[in-house]
Amino acid sequence: MLVPMVIESSSRGERAYDIYSRLLKERIIFLGDTIEDHVANLVIAQLLFLESEDPERDISLYINSPGGIVTAGLAIYDTMEYLRAPVSTICIGMAASMASVLLAAGTKGKRYSLPNSRIMIHQGSGGFRGNTPDVFIQVKELEALNERMHEILARHTGRSVETIRKDTDRDYFMSPEQARDYGIIDDIFTRPGGSLIAKGHDAAGDGGEPSSEPAPVKPEPARKGKED
Repeated sequence: MLVPMVIESSSRGERAYDIYSRLLKERIIFLGDTIEDHVANLVIAQLLFLESEDPERDISLYINSPGGIVTAGLAIYDTMEYLRAPVSTICIGMAASMASVLLAAGTKGKRYSLPNSRIMIHQGSGGFRGNTPDVFIQVKELEALNERMHEILARHTGRSVETIRKDTDRDYFMSPEQARDYGIIDDIFTRPGGSLIAKGHDAAGDGGEPSSEPAPVKPEPARKGKED
């Protein structure tokens, strides 16, 4: 994939950054891919770097992802929970499957969506090969991971585990308004114009203004291994 470069000029000359490094200078991390091990490792490295730079300043995590591998997503989740710096999550386009869990895991009061985004929760899925005992072992592991995901979503949404278990029995698509009512996000950016970066900083506690209004993306195919 071609990564755009940004040229910055100063009295000391010009300096080139790839676009993601430039966003990182603003304490912005962009998760815009399927959540696999290498993607998770990059997100985790950026989170840890920003934590080491300033553990008091907020981090903005922009999400546009169909989900991915459960264990890779849980690695990002655990890192977010470990950080002292608050993490604001903003959904742009789609946060499905494991990505919806990361969206919900943002710091309470700092979880946002753009108005035409879609959010989807469901159970993890997987494809297994091998002899019968090995397949049973993998099925038990998938069941355990699914139950853990139910507990995490229940914790961050305020819903009961039983409600989460029932709602994720099949793909459950939501509009931003429905996701807000469900407890996955706290508010929706609806004001036209202005800077989305500025809105992200506001969401992270630095000054756009989210809305204060009251209140199904094709599922990803199953891959070998345990995915959500």
